[in-house]
Amino acid sequence: MGATGSELKRVRQSKRANLRNRHYKSMMKTAVKKVLLADKDTATMLLKQAVSTIDRVCSKGIIHKNRASHHKSKLTKYINSL
Repeated sequence: MGATGSELKRVRQSKRANLRNRHYKSMMKTAVKKVLLADKDTATMLLKQAVSTIDRVCSKGIIHKNRASHHKSKLTKYINSL
């Protein structure tokens, strides 16, 4: 580990960012799982929440916009197949 002030600060910042990113990714995965485990009526309501969560995570730069689009597309396709 570095000894200069800027190196120590970067370590602190990266730890904080890692915790933040893990929190948002976990929140997104939980929302997706809720949609996949629900029946059709409940799943359609939960889809709105999941899409909102995915968009929020994407807007914070935690996942790429194409990955967010991929998740939303897969969930919508799954709901339509029920």
